Amino acid sequence: MLLFMCFCIGPSTGFNATAAKANVGVVLDLDTTLGKICKTCISMAIEDFYSNRDYNTMIEPHFRDSRSDLVTAASAAIDLLKNAEVMAIIGPQKSFQAEFVIDIGDKVEVPIISPATSPSVSPKDSSYFIRSAWCSSSQVRAIAAIVKKFGWREVVFVYEDTNYGSGLVPYLTVDLLKSNAVVSHQSVIPANATEDRIRQELFKLMKMRTRVFVVHMLPGLASRFFNVAKEAGMMDKGYAWLIADVLTSLLDSMDPQTMEAMQGVLGVKAYVPESVKLIDFKKRWRKRFHTENPEMNRTELNVLGLWAYDSIAVLAEAIERAGVTSPQFNRSVDSGNLTDLDSIGTSLAGPSLVGWIRNHTSKGLSGDFNISNGELQPSAFEIVNVNGKKEIPVGFWTEHCGISRELKPDDHQDNCSTGNTNLDPIVWPGKETKVPKGWEIAVSGEKFRVGIPAKTSFREFSVVEKNEETGVVEAKGFCIDVFEAVWEKIPYHVPVEYVPYDTTDGGYNELSQKMDEERRQQGLDALVGDLTVTASRSEHVDFTVPYTESGVAILVPIRANEGKNAWIFMKPLTTGLWLTIGTFFVYTGFVVWVLEHRVNKAFQGPPNQQVGMIFWFSFSTLVFAHREKVTSNLTRFVVIIWVFVVLVLTSSYTANLSSMLTVYQLQPKINDVNDLVKNGEFVGYQLGSFVRGFLTNNGILPSSSLKSYSTVDQFHEALSKGSRNGGVGAVIDELPYIRLLLSKHCDKYTIIGPIYPTSGLGFAFPKGSPLVFDVSREILRLKEDKDLMMRITKKWLGDEKECPNADGALSTSQRLNLDSFKGLFVIAGVSSTLALAIFLSHFLYENRYVLESTVSRKEKLLGLARIFSREKDELLSPKETRCPDCGVEQQQVQP
Repeated sequence: MLLFMCFCIGPSTGFNATAAKANVGVVLDLDTTLGKICKTCISMAIEDFYSNRDYNTMIEPHFRDSRSDLVTAASAAIDLLKNAEVMAIIGPQKSFQAEFVIDIGDKVEVPIISPATSPSVSPKDSSYFIRSAWCSSSQVRAIAAIVKKFGWREVVFVYEDTNYGSGLVPYLTVDLLKSNAVVSHQSVIPANATEDRIRQELFKLMKMRTRVFVVHMLPGLASRFFNVAKEAGMMDKGYAWLIADVLTSLLDSMDPQTMEAMQGVLGVKAYVPESVKLIDFKKRWRKRFHTENPEMNRTELNVLGLWAYDSIAVLAEAIERAGVTSPQFNRSVDSGNLTDLDSIGTSLAGPSLVGWIRNHTSKGLSGDFNISNGELQPSAFEIVNVNGKKEIPVGFWTEHCGISRELKPDDHQDNCSTGNTNLDPIVWPGKETKVPKGWEIAVSGEKFRVGIPAKTSFREFSVVEKNEETGVVEAKGFCIDVFEAVWEKIPYHVPVEYVPYDTTDGGYNELSQKMDEERRQQGLDALVGDLTVTASRSEHVDFTVPYTESGVAILVPIRANEGKNAWIFMKPLTTGLWLTIGTFFVYTGFVVWVLEHRVNKAFQGPPNQQVGMIFWFSFSTLVFAHREKVTSNLTRFVVIIWVFVVLVLTSSYTANLSSMLTVYQLQPKINDVNDLVKNGEFVGYQLGSFVRGFLTNNGILPSSSLKSYSTVDQFHEALSKGSRNGGVGAVIDELPYIRLLLSKHCDKYTIIGPIYPTSGLGFAFPKGSPLVFDVSREILRLKEDKDLMMRITKKWLGDEKECPNADGALSTSQRLNLDSFKGLFVIAGVSSTLALAIFLSHFLYENRYVLESTVSRKEKLLGLARIFSREKDELLSPKETRCPDCGVEQQQVQP
């Protein structure tokens, strides 16, 4: 038979004796500290509510002890409904208890106001459930923000094996992913686990590399858990522990031994703003609680007790509005075959009560007490650090501003300060002030084992050898220097041990595929070498960002010097441009002759001399060797424009000819990959490289045309021979290897397009390794440090400054065409034509009497031609004479 403890508060002096009694059930675990805290708060809330106002109703509480048991909690609820006819039930405390009691409340239509925090119990699924505490899922964003703040990439989630514990799993996983972190492992601890059972689970966690733990459990289990964790050495330097609410809010109830074990723990809990009313209540509560529970002198008031206090105030207000009905329940008339639950009937006041409580806003002792859709809404979380015998606030988290050192009263995104995102100093486990990195590379003093490909090709990139004297494996090369430069910047010191790895069986693809197997057998923690990042390899390992330039390029020899060609001087200009220039030379010479013929003796004489003058004058302007003086202003205008055109043409011709004489010494024998296929050329590639599969799988080249080589010298020898002499016509490889070859033979080879995009060289780590992020970040910093990266590159791959062009020899030089000078020719043509038109207009006007004569058209043209052919006579006396040449009279005027 179940025993129930019933406590009734009688009316105090001044209470309204005629007020209608409103029976309210209270189901608490009165054998726990939290239960006792809430009981005192509820009693004081009833007294405070009715002592300060007029009222028509009065809550009469009926306390029941659920003894932390599901069945007892359900039996207590049925007893309260059947025998006490309660209008509402406060509690139970735990989620697994509340789940069944809520179903009962739905059936009898009685509000169940419970602080159950598990997301598995939701007001969305029950019309009569009001959650009077913050749902535990509301804190996961704060926890994820802390994980992101300290740069942790993996966490282990430790929780008790109850609905309360497991309810946080999906929410924490999703929010951590949004913060670029993952739950690498889940550790489930039974709620009644012994210390031996906890110790077994902790030993499993110690073997993992992750050192960040999020703990979600109730105080009873948490006390045993952290004491065992301290014994196991997991509360020392290097570990990070985060605890979730409600545990954080109940730290005051922990015994001193547990608090000592939890040194350095971070926690989040609901923030309660201080107020005068709250300070006064704490004093009164402490006095009354210690009077009722003299054996619990260390216990302090927490937010769960304040929520219980505010819940009673809301319920009392709702009952005052709804009133007390008699009878309280609508019972069925036929009750012969009904169960105890069916015989209770349905509450008459329940629907009106729940309608008012499920959406309510007020200011309580806990701050803003806002219930929306049956759920108390969260606001700010306080971040605390266990240091000494208590928890110390180090910051806050809000939805709008995230993490901040101080909390502003008006929490809006516009008021968020970018300089307020740090936390106060934190003491981590082991009294460490430096933020734990969140993982350990190895345990028991093991070294970080790095696999190095043992190969004989391209030793400039990586080579691994065993020192015969010391027996230590030594590695060197471009890739090794880059790795060591990066490793020195990692914010923790870990000794490195190089391990040779044979790649003769399957190349680098086989190496990456066996990474997991080799890691288990040899304990390999990373692969360092000239390992190219590819999609297929990334299925087996995690790559860092590339530390070299990416791309697969084609290297070909340059052809022999063609600058000895007898007609090389014609190459700078296209045929069309040559013809246009010649035409304008003749046309300009003709215009100048026309303008100067009548007034300049140098442009007169026999016909053959005049024709020669046309060509001589215009072509002599090429070298500015014309000696003939021009007298006409129109001629001067034409000559000025033409000399400018000639200057531009000669300068452009000279520059392009010089370029061609240089470039023709460096022209490639092959212009693109199609020439390789068309000419049947063999192509070299590096042995063991992914390039062979890249070329064949993408249909770029057939496998029959590919030849493998292992060193730079072999590449050079094969290119020197050519395909017809047992060598190759081109080499296709990644850019770092091509650059190495060019640094040694810059004047013999050149890169031709296209450059096929690839991902470059990177370091490989086992799947899920947290090192990838830290190493990638340091690689990016190294690449930004141009001096250090250039020194490493120059040391192993040569100095690019010794090669004038990074791609080797130049590959093309464009001939000048007519489009390049179209504007110049338009200017020259228009100016010459305009000058010629002005001259002809003036000439015809002077000799208009010829045009006005009555002779035939032929005679007129012949007359004008005879006048043009003679030198212009400017000293004639005025008399009327007959022109013997044209057969007409003309007026001559003497000045």
